[in-house]
Amino acid sequence: MKNEFKATIERDDGWYIAFCDEIPGANGQGRTADEALDSLDEAIALLLEDRRN
Repeated sequence: MKNEFKATIERDDGWYIAFCDEIPGANGQGRTADEALDSLDEAIALLLEDRRN
């Protein structure tokens, strides 16, 4: 099953911050936008897995 969520990416002092309003607590960061999105993907997967248990 594949889920799709909207991600917001902001730049802050050389870092990219990604978050998803649809899943409280889902945040990611990285030196590039792609790294921030990858980090956010991991955070979302962990949060959804935890909520299923």
